[in-house]
Amino acid sequence: MLHYPQFDPVALQLGPVAIHWYGLMYLIGFALVWIFGRIRIKNGHTDLTVRDLEDIIFYGVLGVVAGGRLGYALFYKPDVYLANPLEILYVWQGGMSFHGGLVGVIVVLALFARKKGKSLLEIGDFIAPLVPLGLMTGRLGNFINGELWGRPTDLPWGMVFPHTGDGLARHPSQLYEMALEGAVLFLILWWLARKPRPTGQLSAFFLIGYGMFRFLVEFTREPDAFLGVLSGGLTMGQWLSLPMIAAGVFIAWVSARKSTLKP
Repeated sequence: MLHYPQFDPVALQLGPVAIHWYGLMYLIGFALVWIFGRIRIKNGHTDLTVRDLEDIIFYGVLGVVAGGRLGYALFYKPDVYLANPLEILYVWQGGMSFHGGLVGVIVVLALFARKKGKSLLEIGDFIAPLVPLGLMTGRLGNFINGELWGRPTDLPWGMVFPHTGDGLARHPSQLYEMALEGAVLFLILWWLARKPRPTGQLSAFFLIGYGMFRFLVEFTREPDAFLGVLSGGLTMGQWLSLPMIAAGVFIAWVSARKSTLKP
């Protein structure tokens, strides 16, 4: 059994300005996307420019924040936020949904693609191998914050999180997600992206890969106390991941079919 290390949530204090680890992890994530995005551009995997990459990151941040917050409000606490809609703007109170953030990113990328005269899947194929880098650092931020802990376990790496107040050893599910949705998914997509592939394939593999990894890790993650386990014995995260997997399979099938029909 392990004990959760007591991290100071503040990474750096500059007078009255406190830089928190959680926010710093997001900054590091976007920096990694910028670095590896430049590598993809340099290696000729796209005709997009570094300026385009920076625009994608900027719009992506807006999509993540707006979509993540709206998704949390609609998927997790619709009754609360419908009664107090202005509280949706209170992002400092916490509450973000990855699946909502994904929808937000898709919307802004669609607008960007239209501006550049490209398809959404073309832009998606460029950015898909980079997204797990942001997910990886984000999940590390969750761990440092001591949030989104796992269900009780008797495995030797079970960890006691003092934030729960029950003294039970739990799965460090944040680290599972950091490894699977982050590092492993990045390595898979980066390897697949080495060679040219039909438009939509990398986007599809991202949706399938993330959806499957998230679905599996949810079996070890403590469900939200205000929701618990939903119908079918699945959590909200699992129910939201199923459409992702289905969409990824559909895109992969359409992409493969189009490539075989070409003369």
